[in-house]
Amino acid sequence: MTTPILADIVDLERYPLHRPESASYSASLQEARRELRSAGCAVVRSLVRPEAVERLNAEIVERKHTTHFSTQHINPYFHTEVDPSYPHRHPVNTFTERSSGFIPGDAWDSTCATDVLFRSPKIATFLAACLEVPELHCYADPLAGLTSNILDPDQQFSWHFDTNDFAVTVLVQEADEGGLFEYHPGIRSVNDEAFALIQDVLEGSRTGVKTLDLRCGDLQIFRGRHSLHRVTRVPMGSRPRHAAIFAYTEDDGVIGRLTRTRQLFGRVLPAHEEAERRRVRSDELLD
Repeated sequence: MTTPILADIVDLERYPLHRPESASYSASLQEARRELRSAGCAVVRSLVRPEAVERLNAEIVERKHTTHFSTQHINPYFHTEVDPSYPHRHPVNTFTERSSGFIPGDAWDSTCATDVLFRSPKIATFLAACLEVPELHCYADPLAGLTSNILDPDQQFSWHFDTNDFAVTVLVQEADEGGLFEYHPGIRSVNDEAFALIQDVLEGSRTGVKTLDLRCGDLQIFRGRHSLHRVTRVPMGSRPRHAAIFAYTEDDGVIGRLTRTRQLFGRVLPAHEEAERRRVRSDELLD
């Protein structure tokens, strides 16, 4: 199969990423900014052409044998062990099943439509404008830059926070039931961990929780560092939920954290070990 170009993947008539001076580009940009400012989440509807969605999904299916599946009971900060310095009824000591898989970054190659979309400078420029940052770079992490999240039947991705400030996702295959993206926007801040509010959500409170209506081909921009979020369980008998995940950073050359990488991919590379030795934290929030 030939390597596609961006026009084969994105509806450039509806979303003229090659013409940032156009009215359509400006309208899409302003809508995304409005959603991000108000709720920390923006959806660019049907950015990916239907026929391209089919190709993205075929690429995921072809690489699904490389998926690292794992089942753990984690708290929202991806910890798996009780911390006796916190109370029993506390987010740090509340654990929920996370059962899902990730196709690693080194499973893709430059002929993939998924890779072309991820590495397109026009996509990165548009996303940077939506997020109101000067520029974005493809996440340099060799495993977590370009990934796919897999939720097979009876799997879920429990309530958690991201280590990155934002994530970019394209839904590629919906589950027949379940597999819904839910989030509580801005539940914590740099100055307030908001443990009481988080515990309420973990115990079933729906106050402040939003459920996102995502469809195949939609691109989602999500600020997950401060917003608690999850993907609900895909029931037995359903088809799997497949999503392509594109990670970008404001600084070039960023590599992911050692512990989180091992949890999601089951392995680390020398690049992760070296980055961990040089890492400087950007905030003091739990993760």
